[in-house]
Amino acid sequence: MRANMFRKILIANRGEIALRVVAACKELGIRTVAVYSEADRDLLHVRFSDEAVCIGPPRSYDSYLNIPSIISAAEITNVDAIHPGYGYLAESSHFAEVCDNCGIRFIGPSASAISLMGDKSRARETIQDLGIPTIPGTGVIDRETRDPAALARQVGFPLIIKAAAGGGGKGMRIIRREQDFLDSLSLVQSEAESAFGNSQVYLERYLTNPRHIEFQVLADEQGNIVHLGERDCSIQRRHQKLVEESPSPFLSPGRRMELGSQVVHALKQIGYQNAGTVEFLFDQEGNHYFIEMNTRIQVEHPVTEMITGIDIVKQQILIAAGFPLDFSQEDVAFRGSSIECRLNAESSETFTPSPGRIHAYHAPGGPGIRVDSAAYTDCVISPHYDSLIAKLIAHGNDREEAISRLNRALDTFIVEGIETTLPFHRKVIRHPDFLSGNYGTSFLEEFAGKTA
Repeated sequence: MRANMFRKILIANRGEIALRVVAACKELGIRTVAVYSEADRDLLHVRFSDEAVCIGPPRSYDSYLNIPSIISAAEITNVDAIHPGYGYLAESSHFAEVCDNCGIRFIGPSASAISLMGDKSRARETIQDLGIPTIPGTGVIDRETRDPAALARQVGFPLIIKAAAGGGGKGMRIIRREQDFLDSLSLVQSEAESAFGNSQVYLERYLTNPRHIEFQVLADEQGNIVHLGERDCSIQRRHQKLVEESPSPFLSPGRRMELGSQVVHALKQIGYQNAGTVEFLFDQEGNHYFIEMNTRIQVEHPVTEMITGIDIVKQQILIAAGFPLDFSQEDVAFRGSSIECRLNAESSETFTPSPGRIHAYHAPGGPGIRVDSAAYTDCVISPHYDSLIAKLIAHGNDREEAISRLNRALDTFIVEGIETTLPFHRKVIRHPDFLSGNYGTSFLEEFAGKTA
């Protein structure tokens, strides 16, 4: 173990991301503490951590979102730091601040950075001031805002209403006609209040069939920042990503370095630290617009790890422990192509959730294949949480080889006992538009008619 490294880390999450953090800690020689709800006592992150603490009933608000219970578990087990994973409390500035006040290192950006960049409206204003274009839109709209319909007319239709504190595709609605605006505004505000405890929203012009491309960054406490290239996340359903790849077929190497440098410069100006992802939409003419920043590890981080060879979770931990990045931008090399499919416990036709017991489970292997999962034969996919079963990642020397390996892996992936989205993914990666790399966020709208 390196001098001054953390001795013990609590993982404030569950499932595959908790296992992913356990793996990084084991390689760094750090002991781990798992937390789990009463529904999750048999999960693998509980088994493979050095210690485990039950933090409450199955409902997330009583367990994985219960800050007092998590802090109590951290204090009882005498940990040095907490890794929040993604989702849950990962982008809670309040949780980061509580950790700091309790003398526990939060593995992520500072509470102030989360507050600034995690609020979508404030982040847009900040990034715009730093010279990066944003989609035409408004500032924050709350229930006291006078004449929000006038603001909507200024933005123009179609537009999208977004929760200011949103994430994960929640708290968004596309409005195509002015007469639908006020009713939809009220609905989104209610959804935002329920999901995030904050009813504030903002409006943006809606782009037709854009590319959704994000840049991964790492920033240490010494002021060094590097980008690890982009991920194309354009294949989505209801703003939730289903397939991701890197590099994007849409960007040239020159454009990649141009945009990466722009992102690095902006984050240096705000003093950002740890891992983060800056997300853009690209219109049909190739113009790019900042949409938001995720101040945490992303679900799709393995795609970047496969093409750069850089362990992003380990880097998060090292940065939080005070170590500088041991590589520069010039050292980052992009090798080949990588694609990730998110396998969910859902109907492949209707995307209806399909929780239940897995009777048979076999993950594929072979050259260029990685599977991040906490599933196993006889485990239960709980109705209380996200339906993610596994992330299947394929890497090849080029995009054609990555797709070929992904095809092979999807055909040998076995999950029995519940419905899954395996058939959906098999169709997607054989679709003519995917094979050509010519797709946008409206891919699924044309999917049924063009599937090979």
